[in-house]
Amino acid sequence: MDPDLFQKREPQAPLAEALRPRTLDEVVGQSHLLGAGKPLRLAFEARKPHSMILWGPPGVGKTTLARLMAQAFDAEFIAISAVLSGVKDIRDAVQRAELELQQRGRQTILFVDEVHRFNKAQQDAFLPYVERGLITFIGATTENPSFEVIGALLSRAAVYVLQPLSDAELGLLFGRAQQRALDGLRFSEGARQMLIGYADGDARRLLNMLEQVDTAVGKNRQDEIGETFVKHTLTQSLRRFDKGGDAFYDQISALHKSVRGSAPDAALYWLTRMLDGGADPLYIGRRLIRMAVEDIGLADPRALRIALDACETYERLGSPEGELALAEAALYLAVAPKSNAAYVAYSSARELIANDKSRPVPEHLRNAPTRLMKELGYGRDYRYAHDEQGAYAAGENYFPDDMAQPRLYEPTQRGLEAKIKERLDHLRELDRKAKK
Repeated sequence: MDPDLFQKREPQAPLAEALRPRTLDEVVGQSHLLGAGKPLRLAFEARKPHSMILWGPPGVGKTTLARLMAQAFDAEFIAISAVLSGVKDIRDAVQRAELELQQRGRQTILFVDEVHRFNKAQQDAFLPYVERGLITFIGATTENPSFEVIGALLSRAAVYVLQPLSDAELGLLFGRAQQRALDGLRFSEGARQMLIGYADGDARRLLNMLEQVDTAVGKNRQDEIGETFVKHTLTQSLRRFDKGGDAFYDQISALHKSVRGSAPDAALYWLTRMLDGGADPLYIGRRLIRMAVEDIGLADPRALRIALDACETYERLGSPEGELALAEAALYLAVAPKSNAAYVAYSSARELIANDKSRPVPEHLRNAPTRLMKELGYGRDYRYAHDEQGAYAAGENYFPDDMAQPRLYEPTQRGLEAKIKERLDHLRELDRKAKK
């Protein structure tokens, strides 16, 4: 019998964990926070911990920085995950912090991963201990803390924004992995760039993919790993795209602004990026409908119909065929004449109504279906437009009697609105003459 058979074996750490930086100088990326004279570098050098929220996409070093801070400040490090933990885990962490302070005189850094997943009550539970200074709170989040972290906690913590790693920074990490863990495994330049591209700014993802490739190679070492081998080895690797997070809304914003800016190639790029990342095509379709209404409006009323048709087409065909209809709609919206006049007019009307009193409908505009209503004057002196010259009752007032007539809709000189503007100018001139 093998004497080692029943001995406890420690699991082999993943490559991403094995290569986790042990010192601040080993950290790759985030030079805007860690460079000379930058905020986190100064905090490390001053050895003065403070509560903070690290906001950034996955795999950019949030957990690593928290661990390094505990090491630099000689503090107890307690890590909990908001995905798996509850108020009881928070209480247990606080008890540990109390013991650490009383028995060893050491401060505690409480690291909360995915802090945005805690509800308000759970986030409130940290406040007394942060205020007392019992714990230094470090929260990590991929979501905008302005929306996901309660104001009371946000006001007591500095927010640091971490950026995705650049291709050059990922290349540095790539080389480090080759030297330290991959036995010098060689890659063609094409394969190297492919892996860096798939990583999409995420250091953990890059190291995980390198580990996959190394496992696939096994004992059959090759002179050089090429692009074909990488493609066959890796499972489908979606780009960084959190369907509920900031990457999602950033890309939606980029698509919307590309359409508004009449940039069809950019609009097609962002739409395809989102589809490639796993976005719901019908969500994109709904946003295209919004663009047609908000940014094109009456300059080209066909845009709305095309956006609606694209959604209906996708519902009938599904993926991938239906996605072509969405792409076609995005291109049409991008090249269509632009006008936000309807959007501005509606916003102005809402503001006017919100700040005005409830004015009665003028009697000549009221409905009069009964004799009593007619006797009360409802509908009296109403001018039926079709009986007027040009089917227009020049000088008629359709606003409340005691209200100055506002000008809400001002069409542009673009697309169909140019003709609308010409007609409105003509009708307003008729009004002016009639009132004389």
